[in-house]
Amino acid sequence: MTDGSVPESGPALVVPAEIRDRILERARDGRPEEICGIFGGEYDPSPDGRSRVRSYYPAPNIAETPRTRYRIDPEAQLEIFEALEGDAGEEIVGFYHSHPRGPPRPSATDAARATWPDRSYLIVSLEPLEVGSWRWRKEGASGAFERERLVLG
Repeated sequence: MTDGSVPESGPALVVPAEIRDRILERARDGRPEEICGIFGGEYDPSPDGRSRVRSYYPAPNIAETPRTRYRIDPEAQLEIFEALEGDAGEEIVGFYHSHPRGPPRPSATDAARATWPDRSYLIVSLEPLEVGSWRWRKEGASGAFERERLVLG
């Protein structure tokens, strides 16, 4: 589903309101650059699965053009993965980043760089203000984003 409408069934990402609010605050503070990070929690890859965010890990954006792209620092990413899988006993649920000037959906660059099948990719758009989530679905040699429900919990 690429039209941006939120499906009534299918996959869902459950995010505590407090975590959503902190990411929104960080996106506003980081403007005009994109912010990014990783979600830890309970990961459910099934077609109608509900992944649950329990923690979030802000990461440095080391993209060459951070106003229009994001790239999580590989060393920071490895440290975060080790912390959430080891110390916290969580799974990698997905990733988040901001679009300070829209669009409120994955860009072509987001799709070209997505590498974690069945994980959630939450996007915070500041203009217009919107928070949405998508699952990256691997299809042969490529893939596509599928809109998922975002549930505050």
